[in-house]
Amino acid sequence: MVTKTYGSAVQGVNAYTITIEVVVSQGMNFYVVGLPDNAIKESQQRIEAAMRGRGYNMPRTKVVVNMAPADIRKEGSAYDLPIALGILHASQQISTERLGEYIIMGELALDGELRPIKGVLPIAIQARKEGFKGFILPRQNAQEAAIVNNLDVIPVGTMQEAIDFVEGRTEIQPLQVDTRDLFQHTANQYAADFADVQGQENIKRALEIAAAGGHNVIMIGPPGAGKTMLAKRLPSILPPLSMLEALETTKIHSVAGKLGSNASLLNTRPFRAPHHTISDVALVGGGGNPQPGEISLAHNGVLFLDELPEFKRTVLEVMRQPLEERRVTISRAKVSIDFPANFMLIASMNPCPCGYYNHPDKECVCGPGVVQKYLNKVSGPLLDRIDLHVEVTPVSFDQMAETRRAETSGSIQERVERARQVQTARFRDFPDIHSNAMMPSQMVKDICQINPAGRTLLKTAMERLGLSARAYDRILKVARTIADLAGSEEIRIEHLAEAIQYRSLDREGWAG
Repeated sequence: MVTKTYGSAVQGVNAYTITIEVVVSQGMNFYVVGLPDNAIKESQQRIEAAMRGRGYNMPRTKVVVNMAPADIRKEGSAYDLPIALGILHASQQISTERLGEYIIMGELALDGELRPIKGVLPIAIQARKEGFKGFILPRQNAQEAAIVNNLDVIPVGTMQEAIDFVEGRTEIQPLQVDTRDLFQHTANQYAADFADVQGQENIKRALEIAAAGGHNVIMIGPPGAGKTMLAKRLPSILPPLSMLEALETTKIHSVAGKLGSNASLLNTRPFRAPHHTISDVALVGGGGNPQPGEISLAHNGVLFLDELPEFKRTVLEVMRQPLEERRVTISRAKVSIDFPANFMLIASMNPCPCGYYNHPDKECVCGPGVVQKYLNKVSGPLLDRIDLHVEVTPVSFDQMAETRRAETSGSIQERVERARQVQTARFRDFPDIHSNAMMPSQMVKDICQINPAGRTLLKTAMERLGLSARAYDRILKVARTIADLAGSEEIRIEHLAEAIQYRSLDREGWAG
């Protein structure tokens, strides 16, 4: 008799069902076939110890476990529970008709306790899609799976609880969570607020423009000027996550195992700040079993790269294509996986190795040519994808001692949302474009038209400030966002003038 239980494997951010077939027959030995990895092959020891601890026996005959489809590699210890239940049923130690109705996943401890697993949300979504009645899983993962409605989420703490449930001796009430209600009450709650920042009004304005148009930003300034503090507050002025965005973001974090136990739907925009020693695989994703990298974990949120020139050149260069395409494709011999990567890039850097070039009070001690060499660590093609270049100057004592609270993130966010609504209406016929920053060159010509006075100003600025040709499109996009914030249908000359000042790194001779 062949016993079938059902598990699931995660590939990218999607899951596919695995049929686990168990046959107990004459002979000796324990075989797991169907391209299992070492963690699955070692499951025999965990399963046998868990069975003995609960009064069951591992059959001393031939046990064959087949994981279908057999040509796809299966990885991880999450198949312990479905394999164990399959063996118990095939050896007639348990009797039930319910095994085929549920997706079953969980890692077994030696005493039969269940440990949490990764990728629960995409598994639950796929289980509902394929018409399974429910999902039996470790108790610590139940909150996450309960995000998916119309699926019985059965939380169990031990193998014995799972056996009692499938045999009908114990009834476990499916966990139910009103996800929408929970999401609406907890969404958009951030610990950091722009009201805590004294001074730096010009930087706040630049970040407001960036948030309104989805633009990438680089901040250049001396140590201690507040670059990191300002960047950390950027998610608090971005529009709140929609339900669809929250689901997408939670799926990625679930696959990467970043949600922790008893986690539910993510309700704030992610903010990722990897250290400059990060590898290219850790940043964009990959590995033998491809996992999402930092740029995918920042999907629908902010990726902050502090001390940009200190990152390895190869790491920064692999980010160029995802910045353009808003997704990253990881190719292997047998499979190609897409991870979404629609994030805002915020970078910061010192103007020179000592940090005090162009400082109002302190002297730069870098030698001739050192400043330019330091800036050249960041390639032109990467800077080409950054719309706003902002010079950050230190805050004066009088500004720091100011007792009046600055403008809150909430009021800035309201202006940003109004500007985003204008863009939503503008791009309603273009499903892949959601903000001004995503406009291709041809669309910039159509949408960002300027009057003769504006053209004269832009021509003069490009000649006099030595702006590069690549700055042209960027200036028009930023000017369009500034006009949206001002509620203006056309790009006026003052909008262009403000956009031009955000191209400091394009000026010839900026570093002397």
